[in-house]
Amino acid sequence: MAAKPKRPARKTTKAAKKGASKRKLTRPAKAATNAPKRTKSRTGAPPAERARGGFKASRHGPDRSSAAGPKAAQKKAAESREATGAQHVAAEASRFLRGARIAPRRIDGTETVVQLVDGAFQAYNAGRLREACQLFTDKMLDGSVTVGLTLTGALTPAGLGMSCLIPLIEAGFVDWIISTGANLYHDAHFGLGLAMHRGNPTESDVVLREEGVVRIYDVFFDYDVLLSTDAFFRQIIRGPEFQRAMSSAEFHWLCGRYIAERERLLGIGNQSLLSAAWKCGVPIYTSSPGDSSIGMNVAALALEGGKCVLDPNKDVNETAAIVLGAKRGSAKARAGKSAICIMGGGSPKNFALQTEPQIQEVLGIDEKGHDYFLQVTDARPDTGGLSGATPAEAVSWGKIDPDRLPDAVVCYMDSTVALPLLTSYALAKRRRRPLKRLYDQRASLMAQLESEFRKANG
Repeated sequence: MAAKPKRPARKTTKAAKKGASKRKLTRPAKAATNAPKRTKSRTGAPPAERARGGFKASRHGPDRSSAAGPKAAQKKAAESREATGAQHVAAEASRFLRGARIAPRRIDGTETVVQLVDGAFQAYNAGRLREACQLFTDKMLDGSVTVGLTLTGALTPAGLGMSCLIPLIEAGFVDWIISTGANLYHDAHFGLGLAMHRGNPTESDVVLREEGVVRIYDVFFDYDVLLSTDAFFRQIIRGPEFQRAMSSAEFHWLCGRYIAERERLLGIGNQSLLSAAWKCGVPIYTSSPGDSSIGMNVAALALEGGKCVLDPNKDVNETAAIVLGAKRGSAKARAGKSAICIMGGGSPKNFALQTEPQIQEVLGIDEKGHDYFLQVTDARPDTGGLSGATPAEAVSWGKIDPDRLPDAVVCYMDSTVALPLLTSYALAKRRRRPLKRLYDQRASLMAQLESEFRKANG
């Protein structure tokens, strides 16, 4: 029997396609069912079953207790263990249970600061301070890391310049600094032999003004301290070496030299952060030169015809050059890493972190961000302020290397509590580092920045 001839293929016209598409769109949907749709994984195998409120069964199987597991069976198992005296075995294979067990030693008064921090600071902000101490000491103080420190808040009036910052500088633990001008102005009081006193913050400020006493919360000092410090700065800034445009690092280096000489004449030893930085070649920048009594005196001398100008362009480029040199290496150092230690927040924090966007975004030089981030702050992140901005947020700006985000710690604490503990911890665990003397390398670091800028931009 002859085979039936094949029917010729039907040609689909544009009109037919349109009609079919319309029919498809208007076709009634299938009745919905309560059964979940089963889909295959990329490997072709069915997905893992989810049970008890959608939790993966693999996470709370029959051999593992979990808040998502079978409650009655877990309760009976616990009662059975208790009745028989069987040892409890936790699900410690979980990656979330790999942290050190909380089992602190009893405090007996003989412990060192290191023992106290490592042994008793277990959780919450004490835990973050422990992590900060360990990050600073174990990683940031490696010889290949260049450490920048930012200072915000009234730290030097409270004596932290003498107690913490000078020891850190002399030990080679801080390589460059960005500070508010106010911290540097009040630091000078100590180097000039002027007294600061503990006080009661509840005293009447009207009475204090009548008595000629100035208050910074619970730090009290005579009003003449301000007048004497202003007179000192105006006298030295009238000198010929100040009559030009300069970076704030140059300005503070010159001031530190004069303060060191005053300390020598008074026979009081090193009490000023500025003089210690001058001796150790640590450049100190200020992100807002006019926002302090030092800047106010510079402005006053301009009315007399003074030529001293603090050039923010030099500050922006010099700080970027320091960070680029830290990452690329220089004539005096091999390539390494960059760390930022932030006490407080504010303008100095941003000025230090913006070095990476300056290098990458503005200058067009390939870079990834700072390697280590440590901040002590009392600012919240949810208000949008820079002081509370987290290191994760800084990643989106290119300020922090995303691959190094685990090496970032934020400790929500008063800097006047954290800094003395951090300083003692570091000095107890780390040997002194050779001084990098970055102030002396500013010209070569700027030459390196300019060379990479020209290379990147044709």
